[in-house]
Amino acid sequence: MKDKQPLTNGPSSTSPDTASARGEIDAFLQRARTMAPPRQGARGRLMFALDATMSRQPTWDRAIAIQSEMFAEAAAVGGLDIQLVYFRGFGECRASKWVSDGGRLGAMMTRIDCRGGLTQIGKVLSRAVEETRRTPIQALVYVGDSMEEDVDRLCARAGELGLLKVPVFVFQERRDPVASRAFKEIARLSGGAHLTFDDSAGAELARLLKAVAVYAAGGRKALEDRSRAGDGGARLLLEKLS
Repeated sequence: MKDKQPLTNGPSSTSPDTASARGEIDAFLQRARTMAPPRQGARGRLMFALDATMSRQPTWDRAIAIQSEMFAEAAAVGGLDIQLVYFRGFGECRASKWVSDGGRLGAMMTRIDCRGGLTQIGKVLSRAVEETRRTPIQALVYVGDSMEEDVDRLCARAGELGLLKVPVFVFQERRDPVASRAFKEIARLSGGAHLTFDDSAGAELARLLKAVAVYAAGGRKALEDRSRAGDGGARLLLEKLS
């Protein structure tokens, strides 16, 4: 079983320093929202990251099937390059090349197996920052179930992604409360969204990932156009982003 790092929230942790820090974060987020997005070139870029540690083993086959469907939906959007990133084991964190063939990445994902180890979300967020400083990416999708890192460091990285206009869309498997609080904060600071993931949600999550892919390929306007056309996934994602 993984050791969890508690997050301290609630009235007992509130202090003048905490209130001041919150004010600074709110100001930081406002600046992030007003900055021009670093879009360059005609194609969008979407980073797709997976937690492949042992806690996901009981539901891994089902999760892989859902995530492969997500890739198929993303590939159907077109105008989009995708990179697969995953971590597992003792410090193992790997990334594929950027490719436009979602089917190829889906096949690669089916060959990944779970291995015991701690989460490495910080490496994923850092990679997204570094990639964007070279050539901007438009969104990061992260799929995982737990968080075993310094949450303040993760939030600092999420804030950097917010300033770079790279929203993090966190798809959470299971409902671990420590992970939930961390994931919600990562999504909030980056301007993304936090969504839950379970065995019954495959079709809905595939629609949501397609909506994320639409966003990465064409921005918020493309998402709004899909929503007006009756796309339920686009509508739900817009609600999460508002």
